[in-house]
Amino acid sequence: MRISQSAKTYADALIKMSQDGIMSNEDILSELNTISKIINSSDDLKKVLTTPTVSIGKKLEIIDDIFINQINLRILNFLKIIAEKNRFNELEEIIESYKQKLDEINNIKNVTIIAAVDVSDKYKQKIITKLQEKLNKKIRAQWQKDEAIIGGLLIRIDDNVIDTSIKNKLENLSKNIIKGSI
Repeated sequence: MRISQSAKTYADALIKMSQDGIMSNEDILSELNTISKIINSSDDLKKVLTTPTVSIGKKLEIIDDIFINQINLRILNFLKIIAEKNRFNELEEIIESYKQKLDEINNIKNVTIIAAVDVSDKYKQKIITKLQEKLNKKIRAQWQKDEAIIGGLLIRIDDNVIDTSIKNKLENLSKNIIKGSI
């Protein structure tokens, strides 16, 4: 997901709220998840809050009606601000940016690891431990299975890929053979 600069700015405001001791990061994240769950449960609600032709007054009234007893008053006011600025369509980006900033604060790196076969928990932990040592970060691994890689692993870290798959080795060998025969 591409995150706009304005969404990052709003996420920074939420981080500042936690740094000022107003709310903890975990409480803010919990509130954001509650908001997202409620909004995503109704296409009509989502449409009304993100449509520019609906008046800001009406949006604020709806936000109050729905969220007044559901979330912290500070987060409710935050929602009203993004509604007033016509940025409600960026709410998911704001939440995603906030999560990314929390991961940075907590020194967590999200990694996708793809294997050709199911990997035992013991082997998974070995791989995670090696990555943690290499990156000097806590690793949050998302495991996937893809039989097309034949064997080995494909590890995605941000925009970088570590490819130890047999498929990749065979492709490289094939390229080298072709180059050598010309």
